[in-house]
Amino acid sequence: MRVLALLDGTLADPDAPLIRIDDLGLVRGDGVFETILVVDGKPRELGPHLDRLERSAAMLDLPAPDRAGYERAAKAVLDNWSGGAELALKLVMTRGVEGGDGTPTGFALGLEISPKVLAQRAEGIAAVTLDRGIEPGLAERAPWLLLGAKSLSYAVNMAALREAERRGAAEVVFTTSGGSVLEGPTSTLIAVRGRTLTTPPATLGILPGTTQAVLFQAAEKAGWTVVVEPIAVEDLFTADAVLLVSSVRSITRVHTLDGKALPDSTALHAELHALYESQY
Repeated sequence: MRVLALLDGTLADPDAPLIRIDDLGLVRGDGVFETILVVDGKPRELGPHLDRLERSAAMLDLPAPDRAGYERAAKAVLDNWSGGAELALKLVMTRGVEGGDGTPTGFALGLEISPKVLAQRAEGIAAVTLDRGIEPGLAERAPWLLLGAKSLSYAVNMAALREAERRGAAEVVFTTSGGSVLEGPTSTLIAVRGRTLTTPPATLGILPGTTQAVLFQAAEKAGWTVVVEPIAVEDLFTADAVLLVSSVRSITRVHTLDGKALPDSTALHAELHALYESQY
């Protein structure tokens, strides 16, 4: 099932043409987006996702997103959803049509969670490390590279996932050439050691994770230590757990990395998933 809504709150047919062929989001990937998990009609972290949409738009020199419009569109999708208890709510903003008056294109789209993602949540996932070509300080030195923006230009991320599949895995852990961990193509990485959760800093040029932030809040309340600092790739192989987290992925454990089985983190994953869910 899919439900499509425009920023004025009206519904549109998801099977009918909507985007012009000269829309810059289509022909150049010039736009930003967010994907939000909705459970039992309640969007998780809608405010932080809209905040991040605004940050990404500013990085691309786009107009400020119509926050009220996206809230209307999101409500229209949820009010008309008759599918499963969970859905992915995608908010999209492009620069609009090439040569136009600068009016952005915007919409909200509700989608079913794929069975593949649901299986990965439950069973864990195999991943490979791939060099992203990013070094510390690059995001600050070269802001035009849009590191840390959630833009529509996902061709590199999708190519990385295809490379993972060629190597017999389903996910990617991006790394710097110097051997530090970055993130997944669509997720934030968390390493667990003892009662400490560690995630790489956004200053490396990665996307600040909304799901990671919620999990860290819950873990701190439960007495865990949370740390934001660089992680060496080799440290992943001896961690008690390696997690890839995102809105739709939720909390997913990595059981195999670069063909090597990681320590069994089934119990840790269950505990941390319960902590995350306790926030809702």
